[in-house]
Amino acid sequence: MAQKLLQFTRIEQANPDKRTAEERRHDFDEIYAAFAPDAARTQASRCSQCGVPFCQVHCPLHNNIPDWLMLTAEGRLEEAYEISSATNNFPEICGRICPQDRLCEGNCVIEKGFDSVTIGSVEKFITDTAWERGWVKPPAPKRELGFSVGIIGAGPGGLAAAMELRRKGFAVHVYDRYDRVGGLMIYGIPNFKLDKAVVGRRHELLEAAGITFHLNFEVGRDKTLSELRAEHDAILIATGVYKARDFLAPGAGQDGIVAALDFLTASNRRGLGDAVDEMGLDATGKHVVVIGGGDTAMDCVRTAVRQGAKSVKCLYRRDRRNMPGSQREVSHAEEEGVEFVWLTAPDAFLGNGTVTGVRAHSIHLGVADSSGRQIPQTVEGSAVTIEADLVIKALGFDPEDVPTLFQAPELAVSRWGTIKVDHRTLMTSIDGVFAAGDIVRGASLVVWAIRDGRDAAQSIARYILDKQGAAVAAAE
Repeated sequence: MAQKLLQFTRIEQANPDKRTAEERRHDFDEIYAAFAPDAARTQASRCSQCGVPFCQVHCPLHNNIPDWLMLTAEGRLEEAYEISSATNNFPEICGRICPQDRLCEGNCVIEKGFDSVTIGSVEKFITDTAWERGWVKPPAPKRELGFSVGIIGAGPGGLAAAMELRRKGFAVHVYDRYDRVGGLMIYGIPNFKLDKAVVGRRHELLEAAGITFHLNFEVGRDKTLSELRAEHDAILIATGVYKARDFLAPGAGQDGIVAALDFLTASNRRGLGDAVDEMGLDATGKHVVVIGGGDTAMDCVRTAVRQGAKSVKCLYRRDRRNMPGSQREVSHAEEEGVEFVWLTAPDAFLGNGTVTGVRAHSIHLGVADSSGRQIPQTVEGSAVTIEADLVIKALGFDPEDVPTLFQAPELAVSRWGTIKVDHRTLMTSIDGVFAAGDIVRGASLVVWAIRDGRDAAQSIARYILDKQGAAVAAAE
């Protein structure tokens, strides 16, 4: 191991080749090339194999990162894939879109002084290689158990649960209101971060495993939650959160002011070849202002650049250090020509039926509140007008009114609208109905949805089998 690893003192950190900003401004292709095998082995060899792997500790899935780095450094890629996929249902997706700078790589013990191991790029390389060489197989149960589970939502949490339950031998039916499988991975995340073919091949794999998908299916419209519950031995609600947070200010109802998800969905649908009713959802030739500082805001500004906007500005009321989005994404956006206007917040939208500008004021960060974050305070007399033909609100997402949508008033929710669960079992207030992912924890990362889906699958399997055991015992 000493020869293959611990090379961080003599080998510098290197990512796969990144396309130039000028080149990538004009298309939606992924911005990084694939790692060459020798380069992946070399970068994996930088791992220090530390006694307490903070990369693993700070990964929501607790991936066995040092193990698959060691195997990659030794050229044992099939074994590396087996280790990687043992804890992560979609490692090729996490390798592309996880904010590694905040999670595994940001907590690498060699990060101070030597730069972290390029964990995400190696993870992507391992799984892409596994797909190319035919190592990725549909989950195959050892035997069929004769029980079925209905999963509402075909996003990362629902798909991870479906995969785990199918592997255990359950019949799995996934219901989703959209026409494609993947949730926000299809319609919310742009191609330059996650090519849709990567999600599509996972869909095909799960169908090959015997998982049944019911698309364009709305619970509450096509069937109520109670009707679905009667058809299955258990139900998992993994719908995610889609209700856009709004910002009410004078002029907010004008044309040209749109929600981030509407903008991103229209762009992704165009990329998929769908006919799209533009409705002001195209940035071509416009001065674009995006309000927000999270990863969705970064997706919007970078999409607007690729659509041919005249200018793209991102307004955020805090400074760069305090923004919730990935710093890596901010750097990519700056390279591509996005202007960040820090410590600035809007207070009105100008125009006469169609937006022409945003009136904003400067912000001073005051004392910290109970959460530890400094409270934004308006600087008097600092108002400015920023030209805008298209304003995109990227302020985050809240849960929809699930009990009303599903015709299930008995389904308990928190004061934030998220579904209440017993956090030991993930069961809701309805017997046999579980919930996981963003609809429970609030808007979060894909990797957390995968973790929650895997945990829910364990709880659901335990619930069904324990109930069956109790029924057998009672019959005896």
